[in-house]
Amino acid sequence: MSAAEPRTGGQILVDCLQIHGVDTAFCVPGESYLAVLDALYDVRDTLRLIVARQDGGAAYMAEAYGKASGRPGICFVTRGPGATNASIAVHTAQQDSTPMILFVGQVGGDFVEREAFQEIDYRRMYGPMTKWVASIDRADRIPEFVSRAFHLATSGRPGPVVLALPEDMLTTTATVVQTRAYHTVQAAPLAVDIERLRSMIAAAERPILLLGGSVWSAAACADIRAFAEGCGLPVATALRHQDLFDNHHPQYVGDAGIGPNPKLAARIRAADLVIAAGTRLDEMTTQAYTLLEAPVPRQKLVHVHAAAEELGRVYQADLLIHAGVGAFAAAVSGLRVDGSARAAWLAQARSEYEAWQQPQPIPGPVQMQDIVCQLREHVPADTLICTGAGNFSGFVQRYWRFSNWRSQVAPFNGSMGYGTPAGIGAQCAYPKRLVISFNGDGDYLMNGQEIATAVQYDLPIIYIVVNNGMYGTIRMHQEREYPNRAHGTALRNPDFAALARAYGAEGYLVERTEQFMPAFEAARASGRTALIECRIDPQAITTATTMDAIRTRALAAQARAQ
Repeated sequence: MSAAEPRTGGQILVDCLQIHGVDTAFCVPGESYLAVLDALYDVRDTLRLIVARQDGGAAYMAEAYGKASGRPGICFVTRGPGATNASIAVHTAQQDSTPMILFVGQVGGDFVEREAFQEIDYRRMYGPMTKWVASIDRADRIPEFVSRAFHLATSGRPGPVVLALPEDMLTTTATVVQTRAYHTVQAAPLAVDIERLRSMIAAAERPILLLGGSVWSAAACADIRAFAEGCGLPVATALRHQDLFDNHHPQYVGDAGIGPNPKLAARIRAADLVIAAGTRLDEMTTQAYTLLEAPVPRQKLVHVHAAAEELGRVYQADLLIHAGVGAFAAAVSGLRVDGSARAAWLAQARSEYEAWQQPQPIPGPVQMQDIVCQLREHVPADTLICTGAGNFSGFVQRYWRFSNWRSQVAPFNGSMGYGTPAGIGAQCAYPKRLVISFNGDGDYLMNGQEIATAVQYDLPIIYIVVNNGMYGTIRMHQEREYPNRAHGTALRNPDFAALARAYGAEGYLVERTEQFMPAFEAARASGRTALIECRIDPQAITTATTMDAIRTRALAAQARAQ
């Protein structure tokens, strides 16, 4: 059909998606956007539609796709319940700065504001957790709205955009002039800021470079590496961003965030200069705003961020640089500052990281730290590692060594149920790469049904479920705050391996460490969706301590306070 001919709103919308380079979309079908589904049928050979089993799972897939690819993840859900289910991934995209566009069916114009069937005011519902929420009420304005959505989702600090699709608008015909494909817009640093940064590095005795955020590229990672090497800087990463710098590099010193190396935390506190590039310096990365005190840190602080509104929001930095990480990294890649006087500072930081990486035994016959270390030696360097949220993820966070950019897909906002659908989003973004998804037992069962989606689309994802029979993170907090009064955190779980086989996947059970690698090799050789259940001792609550030890310390503290 010619662009000059009248088309339905559904057809115009799908044509817009293709103009903006969309080749994959995720959904749960709904009657509120049937016209879009009909239009997608006509392009099924060039725009793949992945149909999930629950709207939250579909939206997580889109968020993970956006995180892994750097392009906006596209999701369609129906009005009301579909929209509310999808909101969990929208919040994740907001806190994780992930480009994502959610299209939500809406009641027709004749019914709006009557609390019609499944009607919700999406502006009020999604407003606080998106970059923009709008309703496309006229078919002839679809190209305009969709173009704006792509530009907003990817520019500055990336994030989610929600567009409501009134049902009657999608069946209305219109003749439109199509837009061109979107272009990402990022600010660039001023030359005077780069010169001041060079002077600050030259004057520092204990500097550290902290990387985080999104909108990185392979070129940006290479440029920031050249900057770190040229200035002799130790490099740490923010929570869930360990893939921004090769962990094998002698200047990489670990990740800040949940359960970090205590010596790294102490080193950041002791630094006289922190260069934070891309990260918002959020609660988790700063250990509840203690690594750097708010609003005025003890350390000199250089804060680089793509969003002007994030600069000065929490911290009054000594130097604020409004720039996208790509532009900033390019601008500093050629800086050279003699770091020989602080070589011992860097060497000690690296030595502390390597000591932290040495596997520490945990209770029970399944040693997850050994499994992670074995696994990292037997998979390609570009393997995509997905994790959900929970204490189990600490084993990956502490012991995996990320070599390649875009090899870590994890929820920065700690959203449970993420790992299973995230594996699908990541595999769709990179069909030829190995994808391994780590999940906790409570975490997995929040969206475990999406393994059926992986099976349906023949995705060879390997899921690892770490089963300790509880909501482990909450149990840990209970023992710290209310020892011997655990309540509401015990789980009676199914046989996860058998459940996987019931879905049509491969299923394996690991009850001893030595069983893992044979199970993994069998799973990989099958070329099919597979799940490996690892049953670990409940005492192995973190990588660094046990349940009994936490309880004993809490009881001792209570006794001292009496």
